[in-house]
Amino acid sequence: MARPRSRPDLHLLSKVSTLYYLRDHTQQQIADRLHISRPKVSRLLQEAQDRGIVRITLTPPAGLHLELESALETAFGLEEVQVVDVDPDHPETVNRQIGASAANYLSRTLQPGDVVGLGWGSTLKAMVEAMSPVSVHGTVVVQTLGGVGAPDSEVYAGRLVRRLADLVGGTAVLLPAPGIVGTAEVRDALRNDHHVRLALQQFDSLDTVFVGLSSLESSPVLHDGRSLPAGSYEELKQLGAVGHLALHFYDASGSPLQTPFDDRVLGISVEQLARVKRVVAVAGGMEKVEAILAALRGGILDVLITDRITAEALGDRTAPRPEFEPEASPFPLERGRRVGWAVGGQGHDRAKGASARRRPRDPQAV
Repeated sequence: MARPRSRPDLHLLSKVSTLYYLRDHTQQQIADRLHISRPKVSRLLQEAQDRGIVRITLTPPAGLHLELESALETAFGLEEVQVVDVDPDHPETVNRQIGASAANYLSRTLQPGDVVGLGWGSTLKAMVEAMSPVSVHGTVVVQTLGGVGAPDSEVYAGRLVRRLADLVGGTAVLLPAPGIVGTAEVRDALRNDHHVRLALQQFDSLDTVFVGLSSLESSPVLHDGRSLPAGSYEELKQLGAVGHLALHFYDASGSPLQTPFDDRVLGISVEQLARVKRVVAVAGGMEKVEAILAALRGGILDVLITDRITAEALGDRTAPRPEFEPEASPFPLERGRRVGWAVGGQGHDRAKGASARRRPRDPQAV
């Protein structure tokens, strides 16, 4: 015959809770005082919450969006999301505010001996400008993409890398070459240069890489009249591209595409990006929502730092879709990262298969 459950000791539950939450006793101090075991104290505290005796209320300061961050982290299996409050009446400040948040993240997470990759772009420029000096022993900052645009451009990657290395008391490893060259033969010749080779060798040792994300519409390389040939925008649209990361173009599912420009890019490869321990995207703005969403779907990102308006738009797109059938998804995943980012894109006829990294926890989000 089953033994009847004893009635809860409401006095003990309340006593333990009062000592712990109101009088700042440790669980061991409570155990000693009430002559019960420490594991029992832990169980009683949990039971007090379950019975509503204890109700914990978190009141974040204005400007924080913890629920939105948690929702995106859960939907896409991200390590962390940081959402920055922005003034919708002043969209020109978005990059600066995102950059400041990214600078705070880097300062908080940087560890001695870390090898940090840095791309180029306006949000990454804002991140470096917002950084306060912090000396972290043995840090190496690596340029992950050759220079794009005129050499005197403020977003020129080499300048950002030097500045960031100075701010963290680390060593800068530059990639002294254009990010896009005229032919595959030129790229291969540059790869044999001693200084270029030193940078390329660092890509396999990266602990973290900070990247910007661009939509086709917002990408400078597609509209500066120098970096890519005329008609590239239309060609990429026909291929189904919605954005690029380190000049690797991807489609709406987040899978990398093979393009005519792949063998002309001098920088970190798709395969190397897939092996980096932590990929941090610093991007925002409504014009980039679809590009950010696709990158999230592709599983290439670990951390997203963005603005509130963009984050809300991403959240709206993660709502459950009744017609979605997880088992019918054409992009099977295993522990998250899609196979495309591990073996390189193969256009629209590429085979999709299991990968070796992250997975969005809610398949309805993709």
